[in-house]
Amino acid sequence: MENDITATVARLVLELAVILVAAKLAGEVCERYLRIPSVLGELAVGVVIGPYALGSIALGGLGPLFPRPEAGAAIPVSSELYSISQVAVVVLLFVVGLETDVGHFVRYVGPATVVALGGVIVPFFFGAYATQLFGLTDSFMSLAALFVGAIMTATSVGITARVLRDKKKLDSPEGVTVVAAAVVDDVLGSLVLAIVVAMATLGSVSAAQAGWITGKAVAFWLGLTGAGLLLSKHISRFTMSLRVEGASIALALALAFIASALAEAFGLAMIIGAYSIGLALPQTGLAKRLTAYTDHGLTPLYHALVPVFFVVMGMLVDITAFRGVLVFGAVLSLLAIVGKVAGCGLPALAVGFNRRGAWRIGIGMMPRGEVALIIAGVGLAKGVIGSDIFGVVILMTMVTTFLGPLLLVPAFNGASGLRRNKAQPRGEPAPGSSSHNSRH
Repeated sequence: MENDITATVARLVLELAVILVAAKLAGEVCERYLRIPSVLGELAVGVVIGPYALGSIALGGLGPLFPRPEAGAAIPVSSELYSISQVAVVVLLFVVGLETDVGHFVRYVGPATVVALGGVIVPFFFGAYATQLFGLTDSFMSLAALFVGAIMTATSVGITARVLRDKKKLDSPEGVTVVAAAVVDDVLGSLVLAIVVAMATLGSVSAAQAGWITGKAVAFWLGLTGAGLLLSKHISRFTMSLRVEGASIALALALAFIASALAEAFGLAMIIGAYSIGLALPQTGLAKRLTAYTDHGLTPLYHALVPVFFVVMGMLVDITAFRGVLVFGAVLSLLAIVGKVAGCGLPALAVGFNRRGAWRIGIGMMPRGEVALIIAGVGLAKGVIGSDIFGVVILMTMVTTFLGPLLLVPAFNGASGLRRNKAQPRGEPAPGSSSHNSRH
């Protein structure tokens, strides 16, 4: 048993070494030569070295570095590697929360909720109806159609947050709105998934059961964020009073991990807990220490760990699953783009953004990423969707995940996306539109 564990760990560290080298080289090519976000290189290289491509090639006596998964496996990489990737995305969202101005968040959380509602309702109906229209199910309310609808509601807050952080636009009105809307979107998407899974397990769900699932999750999310805000100064003072080296970073990460685990226990994604607790700390000295480029900061850990998540996410993509579903996949991908751009963009116009701002928000909400793949994996594992629908979902996820960052970078060039206030003098920046935070 000890030898087995040692061999597993040795293989894991080798996999991590290959992933980190591949991620940084791909990111260098993307930024230096292609002038596109490095996250796209990390996603693409994950597809290339993953189990469905080069990773399945045997390397002498070592065998395949990333072997093809067994039939029926929901996740095509080892549980150890996948676990590390999930820790990485928790760190990513914790850092994003730390770098989000809580005042801007509170100001834009109302508009963000309206945007998120549009970004859930429109794609959900697009997905469910398209599944019925193409004859993959006989009813709009069948479990398969509902699962596709739930998948369409997803937004990969990790991808959008990474691009906005790299562009130093997290504190812009659109940046705060997009991240807040993506978090609300994930809360709503988690609730939709929980209800659909309950229907698949129990056969039906009453209004009271659906209300309980919803109320429990929303109450926890609001309670966690509120408690974090109330206790943030005390947490900061206590943590920074410790003299043992590295105490601040260790205890802050422990807090993020606890919040993530609690979020999962209450039916929400772990990243929601990490973001919420990070959001509660920015006004403290602890947050300034953690986001600085120092030995006490999270930045070195961020750059070493977060690329693992994006490469592993690329490894989940099976290009061979596209065969036979290209037409439906192309239609669903188009609906996925329109569903978020229109479903989020039109509400953004209604809550005070101009067309430039609405376009930025719609594009920022478009990537489905790991959230869609996880929901699809749940559906496949429970037998609710088959390999045909799973292949369609992979194609849609890949299209929106790669297209989003490509459009998001140029979309954030130029002036603020807020409609100008009549009382605001021309030439002054729109409120909350600071383009650069001193912590960056």
